[in-house]
Amino acid sequence: YVMLLTLSPYTPTYRDRVSPPGVMIRPYLNGFTIAFNVSQPSTWQPYVDSMHQFLAAYDDKVQEEKNIECISGQYFIQGGNESEEKKACQFKRSLLQNCSGIEDPTFGYSKGQPCILLKMNRIIGYRPGAGVPVSVDCKVQKGNDSDLRSVDFYPGNGTFDLMYYPYYGKITHVNYTSPLVAMHFTDVKRNYLVPIQCSLNGKGIINDVNSDRFLGRIIFTLNIGK
Repeated sequence: YVMLLTLSPYTPTYRDRVSPPGVMIRPYLNGFTIAFNVSQPSTWQPYVDSMHQFLAAYDDKVQEEKNIECISGQYFIQGGNESEEKKACQFKRSLLQNCSGIEDPTFGYSKGQPCILLKMNRIIGYRPGAGVPVSVDCKVQKGNDSDLRSVDFYPGNGTFDLMYYPYYGKITHVNYTSPLVAMHFTDVKRNYLVPIQCSLNGKGIINDVNSDRFLGRIIFTLNIGK
């Protein structure tokens, strides 16, 4: 009990060796295989519903009401007492453009061009990229590279802006919404299992540890039928 009294509820006691972030995707329903037939809405509607549910917190009006506009391209360092509530930067779903679900409520699934969202795991105090935004790229994990012919990234060229970091923890950073990168798979081989690896790239990022498929990268499979 005495030892517990020495621990801060706001920040970890030791932060000199912060591990690199893992990543996760949305939608995430039945493991890491996203399979559907374009001509059968019942096969892709659950993915669409999951995307809308996840992005509800990113609605432009919600973000405008709860969070502030920040200066792009630099870390948002907030001083003061560690128990003070921290401000959070706006991340509006409209930034995801074709993968926002605004103009195309099916996120491309009705066309066989699915959107998948990537987010970094939250690490208190972590400043990814050492001053340079971390980027995302995707490739065929095993097989023919031509199975994945085109991927668009949003926002911009698929980077995590520095202004969303560092994260101060759920107790004080109450309205924080993790930044996202949307991957729009506009041309994938049909009627075929295509294993895809999407990776973070930047200084301090580790994405090549074979024993951890979520550290700096994620592997999933697309199976898009007609």
